[in-house]
Amino acid sequence: METILAFDLDTTAFKCALYDPQGNVLAKISEEYQLITPNPDSVEMDVETYWLAFRSALGKVLKNSGVKPASIKAVGISAQGETLILVDKDGKPLRRAIVWLDNRAQQEADELGNKFGHRSVFEVSGQVKLVPTWPASKILWIRKHEPQVFDNTAKFLLIEDYFIHRLTGEYVCEGSMVSSTCYWNIRTRDWWPEMLQALGISTSQLPNYRESGEVIGKICPEIAAELGLDSSTLVCTGALDQACGAIGVGNIQPGIFSENTGAALAICASIKQATFDPQNQMPCHYHGIPGLYMLHTFTSGGIVLRWFRDEFASMEKLVGASSGMDTYDILGAEARKVPPGCEGLVMLPHLQGAMAPEANPQAMGVYYGFTLHHGRSHFVRAIMEAVCFIVRQNIEVIEGMGNPVNEIRALGGGARSSVWKQIEADITGRPVLTTKNEEAATLGAAILAGKAVGIYSSISEAVKQMVQIKESFEPTRENIPIYNDSFRTYIGLYDALCPLFAQRKGVKNADQ
Repeated sequence: METILAFDLDTTAFKCALYDPQGNVLAKISEEYQLITPNPDSVEMDVETYWLAFRSALGKVLKNSGVKPASIKAVGISAQGETLILVDKDGKPLRRAIVWLDNRAQQEADELGNKFGHRSVFEVSGQVKLVPTWPASKILWIRKHEPQVFDNTAKFLLIEDYFIHRLTGEYVCEGSMVSSTCYWNIRTRDWWPEMLQALGISTSQLPNYRESGEVIGKICPEIAAELGLDSSTLVCTGALDQACGAIGVGNIQPGIFSENTGAALAICASIKQATFDPQNQMPCHYHGIPGLYMLHTFTSGGIVLRWFRDEFASMEKLVGASSGMDTYDILGAEARKVPPGCEGLVMLPHLQGAMAPEANPQAMGVYYGFTLHHGRSHFVRAIMEAVCFIVRQNIEVIEGMGNPVNEIRALGGGARSSVWKQIEADITGRPVLTTKNEEAATLGAAILAGKAVGIYSSISEAVKQMVQIKESFEPTRENIPIYNDSFRTYIGLYDALCPLFAQRKGVKNADQ
């Protein structure tokens, strides 16, 4: 039996899984690693730590699955975006990786934004604003502050590029990852010469462009021996983790919207052509499927419910620990007791500012409309409804740009909650589908690799074979008008409080 090895280079963990052609997981493992934060603005990682986590996770997957290495036909990759790795002429890292979370390059981001204009950057790269996250900002910072490293850099790589090179010896990249570098033109699918000139780098210092889901080559014999793999195994281009996650739940064509509710809420809508939001709210990325694009952004998500769990659900934690139940399942059972609309209670879930679509860092969390009648169950459900209001807001932005949304595919931890997904269906007025495989990112990478090596004739055939629907939540007709009223209150509450949020500019938390 042919199998597909897929791994996900997550921010804090390396996830590795082995799949059969029907999408069944033969073995999977996750290896965590600790980010290095030398100061509040810096987030780094020793590049070798990523590799050692890969080697460890792979060894356990091979052992647990019992498959012969020769049966592994292909390797697929899902990866965090924007993490920058600089290597010398021999492919050796010159410094720690600068992780996407790193904010040291704010001055450089402002400099580039002022030079090119944020709207011009948006219309070339698809990114609504130049921020420290983007590799362009990071490279300019390296040039200014670490000139020796800059001068000795032979290649500027993203983390997927680095792994492909280490596995095969080839320097290649693909579009879903380089979309957010801000030195790649999303319209032409080529490097942006003017930005490269501003950064002081050349195309020879960048990888060769290939589409996602293409075979790059066999694993180098010495690397195969190190990892316990067969040197005939083919390494394929993968995609950005959120693109892989979208593919892994079947979001592969226009009309489908996927949301990943973890600590953050990541959203993705597949579209046919690059589309640029006139309101500068919605970034545009190249998809992991050649020829498609995606409207993709992040906003507040499950971290709000986690905050409530940690601060106010100590009893539920104890019950869960003694009974073996997940604390979130207990909170979900509480939320289920409350009628739709929380009997007038509405929450703004902006505990870390409002992200997409408002983009207001001054916004704060608010509970509005509670009385002596309301209890803790109301407050739990209000959080779930608030996150779903954000989903509805972003769908309205996407549809306002001329991209219909017909159904929602849910992944991440939030997809495990049936009450939350029913609320989402009722608030958005669209069916919400969950899938059996919770590791959607590695499954998406496996789908791309399976298509690349010819196990499947197309991505759509691979999705049909490998993505299995778990549950479908249809909107409850009688709940829709209730939630329309609650949504209007939610929007009106935010608009009314914006002047107060603005007055609190510069106010620090007590622990700062």
